[in-house]
Amino acid sequence: MSYLLPHLHSGWAVDRAILAEEERLVVIRFGHDWDETCMQMDEVLASVAETIKNFAVIYLVDITEVPDFNTMYELYDPSTVMFFFRNKHIMIDLGTGNNNKINWALKDKQEFIDIVETVYRGARKGRGLVIAPKDYSTKYRFINNQYSISDSSNVFLRPSSQLSFTSSHYSEGKNDIP
Repeated sequence: MSYLLPHLHSGWAVDRAILAEEERLVVIRFGHDWDETCMQMDEVLASVAETIKNFAVIYLVDITEVPDFNTMYELYDPSTVMFFFRNKHIMIDLGTGNNNKINWALKDKQEFIDIVETVYRGARKGRGLVIAPKDYSTKYRFINNQYSISDSSNVFLRPSSQLSFTSSHYSEGKNDIP
């Protein structure tokens, strides 16, 4: 699907794309066209490009062909999506601890549209950090699967129905964890 989206082939082209857009959000996917994670993300990007074209533009950058930003933006993941508005990097709090980028493939188109809309609205208000409409932290993945995490030094997974609160951690009503 990467053939459906515009590619930027140099650091200068990336800078020009970010600088040239005055009113729209610039969404850049850094990665490799041949990478499976990038392919999944590109499919979502290509399918939403027409929907979000009034407030966002999407570009793809191959991190081998254009290594200029690899160190600056810590582009070590297979796929990285970043947002820019009026020559400013817009950070997004996804609950993952990394507010600079999305470094996994989103599979839900509407979820990505919601993220882009949220980033755009926050950026227009002058915010450099916006809160995502959904929390992607592992904490909620465990709770949604009916498991909880104990204190930070030792992680124990238990069905949430067996948990009760004690002074230092979650357990089965005792202070010792088997």
